[in-house]
Amino acid sequence: MTRVRKKDDGADVRKVTWVGLFWNAALSVAKFVVGVFGNSQALVADAIHSASDFATDIAVIVGSRYWNSPPDAEHPYGHRRFETLITIGIGLAVAAVGVGIGYNAVLGLLSGEGSHPEYIVAVMATASIVIKEILFRYTRAAGRKIRSQALEANAWHHRSDAFSSIPVLIAVVFAIVLPQLWFADSVGALIVAFFILHSAYEIAWPGVHQLADRGASAEIQDKLKGVALSHPKVISLHGFRSRYVGSDLHVDVHIVVDSLMTLKDAHDVAEEVEEMLIDSGENVVDALVHIDPFNPAKAHSKGIKTIDR
Repeated sequence: MTRVRKKDDGADVRKVTWVGLFWNAALSVAKFVVGVFGNSQALVADAIHSASDFATDIAVIVGSRYWNSPPDAEHPYGHRRFETLITIGIGLAVAAVGVGIGYNAVLGLLSGEGSHPEYIVAVMATASIVIKEILFRYTRAAGRKIRSQALEANAWHHRSDAFSSIPVLIAVVFAIVLPQLWFADSVGALIVAFFILHSAYEIAWPGVHQLADRGASAEIQDKLKGVALSHPKVISLHGFRSRYVGSDLHVDVHIVVDSLMTLKDAHDVAEEVEEMLIDSGENVVDALVHIDPFNPAKAHSKGIKTIDR
């Protein structure tokens, strides 16, 4: 028996992402203009980071229309892998930005040519920190509520932008207060690059695991096994497997029931266990339960333990 829960979070994902897209576009333009006229390499680098946020927002909006497509003949498990691919794509885009910013910062240090930022740069960096932190909290809360891997990845992209503005602010303040520290702004840009690369790793690596069919954690597996065993007619279970498809969890398990149970009763038990797994709160969208008749000798040879009722 198998039971599948339909999931369509596309509208919610797009609604939240459109908000981020608007602010990312506004921030990237504002920081670039202020960075150029305020003579700050670090803020220009931060503007490019915000522009990458804008690009990944578009990727999430477009991608959400694909990963919520219903299963078809060529994709019987649905299209949630698109969410994983987009998540990894976000991570790679962030990494590319980090490498580019770091490279330019190193060139600036090697050239020995420093910049002397204006006070407006510090004001812009402060505003960016506040706005991006608000966007992070808003997007992460929505991502957790609807269990969207891509939305949570995008939230952390917002947080990386907020963090990257902190060294920009510090470097600019030092450059303004101590003009003799000609390298302060370039060092700030280099620190931004390291923050961005770390963020890229945090975003992309979980997606790589999912493409390799990573299963649920031991803690979640134990919880789901306990859910199945809580059914009064389940004697034991074995062959428990799980894998993530996007942010969705697919589960299959063999449950052992009384060998004298009628086919209809066994069928009903399987359906009830499937429903329990889907309602477990662990984002299980597909549950496959196989029925095995209880055989004391076979159970002993396989090391299957029964539970007292």
